[in-house]
Amino acid sequence: MSRGPRSGLSAVSAALLAMSRHLEVRDVLKTIVASARELLDAQYAALGVPDDHGGFAQFVVDGVTDAQWKAIGPLPRQHGILAAMLREAKVERLADVRTDPRFEGWPSAHPDMSDFLGLPIRDGDEVIGALFLANKNCEKPEGGCGFTAEDEELLSILAQHAAIALTNARLYERSRELTIAEERSRLAHELHDAVSQKLFSLRLTAQAAAALVDRDPSRAKGELQQVAVLAAEAIDELRAAVVELRPAALDEDGLLATLRTQVQVLDRAHTARVTFAAAGFRALPAAQEEALLRVAQEALHNALRHSGAGHVDVTVNRRGGGAVLRVTDDGSGFDPHLTRRAGRHLGLVSMRDRASGVGGTLTVESAPGKGTTIEMEVPGG
Repeated sequence: MSRGPRSGLSAVSAALLAMSRHLEVRDVLKTIVASARELLDAQYAALGVPDDHGGFAQFVVDGVTDAQWKAIGPLPRQHGILAAMLREAKVERLADVRTDPRFEGWPSAHPDMSDFLGLPIRDGDEVIGALFLANKNCEKPEGGCGFTAEDEELLSILAQHAAIALTNARLYERSRELTIAEERSRLAHELHDAVSQKLFSLRLTAQAAAALVDRDPSRAKGELQQVAVLAAEAIDELRAAVVELRPAALDEDGLLATLRTQVQVLDRAHTARVTFAAAGFRALPAAQEEALLRVAQEALHNALRHSGAGHVDVTVNRRGGGAVLRVTDDGSGFDPHLTRRAGRHLGLVSMRDRASGVGGTLTVESAPGKGTTIEMEVPGG
């Protein structure tokens, strides 16, 4: 390469590292395009992800301003050179794309392009995208292409890693979608079991009060007081469900900030005092932080809905290279030895599964009338 093997290797390494830092598909696509354009010193670069209808599900460009892109108009269809790259799955290196017999023209606002280098991005036998560059920033040989065989080889290496990064990003997004679907299903069951029952009782009690108003005002008054109690309980159930629907935001905010925010919301939503403190904690792998968050949510759910606690305290502290989460309440407590009934009622089995799934442990300390402490310890990453 004209910049020398050392600088070229450094540039490739920087491009691959940049791609591996992102998990969102759109971010990965933008990084691939920008890396390719910089690596091969081209004026323009683009990457299209085909859909199943002759168009592109996503199309990312680099070297074109937002105003230029808006003026160009709708996304391109799979025709001309692009279609050939997707259909035939081979590299295209052209001295002047405009003279190729497959060229079908551009919109009026499209920038003018001449020399062209494009290739498919493949995941096994499947073509998952088309990456191409135009207008190499160099002196063009007479009647030849500015892009060289060396550029083609370099872009092929980049495309192979781009396929891995893009596939990983798709798997990550699919995993998140499944997690969200599972959470929605769980909350739907919970809403049905808790809120729906409360509202059904509320309706029956209100009907009973209406029937008693004329013949037994005293009993009607008692029924109306029960209506108020049931309405308050339903509101608490709905507030708690809304809190659980809030995104955890672990990637953006980290475990401590996410837990602190949820504790603050719960403190406002419930009559019990809910507090949070942390000391010495340092970031852990994503799976461990998510497990800690889910166990904390389950323990808070139990304390606020079932224990009658007046105070619930959440702490996260460093222990060795890992961390320990502790959720303590001053509620009614229970007998931990009655594991069959208590485990099903309080979700202890799922909490233990979450802990063991990340190499951690879960302990429960409780007694009737003595409150409950749930402690989860995870090792360092």
